[in-house]
Amino acid sequence: MGAVVTVKGAQIEEKERQAYVEYLEKKHNRKLKSLEIEIDGEYANLTYEWEPVPFERIRRITGYLVGTMDHWNDAKTAEEADRVKHGVGDGMERL
Repeated sequence: MGAVVTVKGAQIEEKERQAYVEYLEKKHNRKLKSLEIEIDGEYANLTYEWEPVPFERIRRITGYLVGTMDHWNDAKTAEEADRVKHGVGDGMERL
């Protein structure tokens, strides 16, 4: 499924619409979600939105870089549970 492309101000061919999509996706190495092309005389104003980028949180826990602890054995899970956890700013505001 490609980007949703809308055009304002004039009619342009599908080939030209696709050229704008390909240009932006290649330039930024991302997939477009939507593109609005506003034709103003000789100029084309482009307003666009990107598809979300998948994001996985990686944390350093007990010396390991992990996304989740799903694959940990019971001993490693217990080690993580026994750790002292610090919140952001704990104790620092009193300095």
